[in-house]
Amino acid sequence: MIQWRSAVIEEVRSRWAGAVEYAAELASGDTVRALGYSDIVGDLPTGARVLLNTTALERGLGTGGVAIIVAAPDHLPEPVDVAALDGHLVKARYTPGQTMVLGVDEQGSPNHERLRDADDLGGMPVVVADLHSALPAIIAGLRESAPDARVAYVMTDGGALPADFSRTVAGLRESEWLAASISVGQAYGGDLEAVNVHTGLLAAHLVVEADVAIVAQGPGNLGTGTRWGFSGTSAGEALNAAGVLGGHPIASLRVSEADQRPRHRGLSHHSATAYGRVALVPADVPVPDLTEDLAAYVHSQAQALCDSTGGRLTLVEVGCDGLDDALRATPVPLSTMGRGFDDDRLSFLTAAVAGRHAAAMLG
Repeated sequence: MIQWRSAVIEEVRSRWAGAVEYAAELASGDTVRALGYSDIVGDLPTGARVLLNTTALERGLGTGGVAIIVAAPDHLPEPVDVAALDGHLVKARYTPGQTMVLGVDEQGSPNHERLRDADDLGGMPVVVADLHSALPAIIAGLRESAPDARVAYVMTDGGALPADFSRTVAGLRESEWLAASISVGQAYGGDLEAVNVHTGLLAAHLVVEADVAIVAQGPGNLGTGTRWGFSGTSAGEALNAAGVLGGHPIASLRVSEADQRPRHRGLSHHSATAYGRVALVPADVPVPDLTEDLAAYVHSQAQALCDSTGGRLTLVEVGCDGLDDALRATPVPLSTMGRGFDDDRLSFLTAAVAGRHAAAMLG
């Protein structure tokens, strides 16, 4: 079911990348946050009538808790000659918002010949994470040891489909902490588009010439509180892709010291399932070398996870000296499930040590 509402644009509140957040007044007189993608609805003036999808907003969902502008009937963008567009990859397929992009791997791409028979990442470190919020923390840990490392982000479609939804990616690109973003699967809007994680990783290596790739879903992961019903299972599949293609898979653990849900406190069951059951290739599992009680408990949980795989997963203890300062200096705010660095320090440190471990692989 979809909840439709009509509204009128009151003002622009903020802009980033290809997204604009407006204040929009509903017929009831209430004002809501309304997100518009410029490529889809254009830049809208005050007073414009808009059609909103308010389904997630009215359910009070976290990342999805914003109205999405579907169209502005009186301010439709100029029509384009679709036949003249480069590319023929359709993403968000067979939805009203389906979009056509040029895939880095498709026949019309200038990179097609480079990728056509590509099959090897040449040992490139590939850090895989469950949550989008781990992205800046991983890069902070990486840059603390290797400040000139070239990083590509491969965005999977387990969360938000438009890359422009992420203020984090926009900020990391603007600050040059990211060399490129690559949207794969049904996700779209990255600097490069690819059909799947495999060609996304190959593009990171051969087209972006990244030293390190980071794979994670976009904002807004899905979970149901069941053993298998969560979008983060894709983290295990991404490790498999990295391993099959000759990369160096690194499993960044989802950890929390503040989450009140037992399944996510300490080592999240998402990481245990994705890396312990879904992943089938050897991978490193970095953990912070800390003496705090919960960190020691996470270490024991991670060791048990690795032991359960018969040696497929390898525990790696990584020192944390300097990482607190590095994390406080990120060019974008650190936030996971609504919690900042001081609220859930161990979460961000665990992501940062994965980045530091990737830096160590660079020699």
